[in-house]
Amino acid sequence: MKKTLLILSVLASFLAACGGSTSENETEDASATTTASAPSKPAMDAGELLIVKSDCIGCHQKENKMVGPAYLDVAAKYPATDENIAMLASKIMKGGKGVWGTVPMTPHPKITEDEAKSMVKYILSLKK
Repeated sequence: MKKTLLILSVLASFLAACGGSTSENETEDASATTTASAPSKPAMDAGELLIVKSDCIGCHQKENKMVGPAYLDVAAKYPATDENIAMLASKIMKGGKGVWGTVPMTPHPKITEDEAKSMVKYILSLKK
């Protein structure tokens, strides 16, 4: 019985090894072709990634005013100083009103201070 199991396991290992190498090489060749022909995208800024993952796009766009100001308008209004970054990060976390109109910005208490600052730094980097 042990001899039969040993022979079957050796045979199964042999078949798996022989069958797997061809498809593995084909997979590697296909992925190399895809990678070589696909244009590379620039990596997304950490602050931009946080904005994309949050609900910001419900009220803000990069170039156009919606409910809230466009990110480009915010960047044009505020120089990228430590004070402005801290103030705007606080507005993201606590909310605000009156600066850009009558509609208040809702608070985002789940966003950490570091995340909010990263978002603000990205927005202010858009200044033309």
